[in-house]
Amino acid sequence: MDVIYGLIPGMLVLGLAAVAVLFWAARNGQFDDFEGDARRILLDEDEIDPRRVPDAEPDPDTDPDRLDVPRE
Repeated sequence: MDVIYGLIPGMLVLGLAAVAVLFWAARNGQFDDFEGDARRILLDEDEIDPRRVPDAEPDPDTDPDRLDVPRE
């Protein structure tokens, strides 16, 4: 029975922390755009970015690891 005297205040503190995080998230705009991600996933990407394709040749102008490119 003595354990409950520690558990009840602990649960109250944990509950208040959860409510504080909820209000912080709402105040910082975490719940502003419900439709954006749902619609963005359905959009087609017309252009393929070559940097995202794993087999693409790296661009020698932007790749600093290329040794055959003379550096100035």
